[in-house]
Amino acid sequence: MLIENIDYYINEDGNFVFTEKYHLNRGYCCKNSCKHCPWKYAEKINQKNKASKKN
Repeated sequence: MLIENIDYYINEDGNFVFTEKYHLNRGYCCKNSCKHCPWKYAEKINQKNKASKKN
C-alpha cells in the first residue's frame, strides 16, 4: 500500500508524483523521465540529445 508523502505526493496541479523512495522500492526505471528518478533517466536522455545535436 502506498503512503502519501513517503511514496508519493500530490503536486499543485493535482497530479500524483512518485518519490525517489517509491522508485527504489519498485526496483527499476520505467524510462518515463520521472521527476524523482534515482537512475537519472531524464538527465541521461538530455545528455544524449545534446551530444547528437553537436554532430
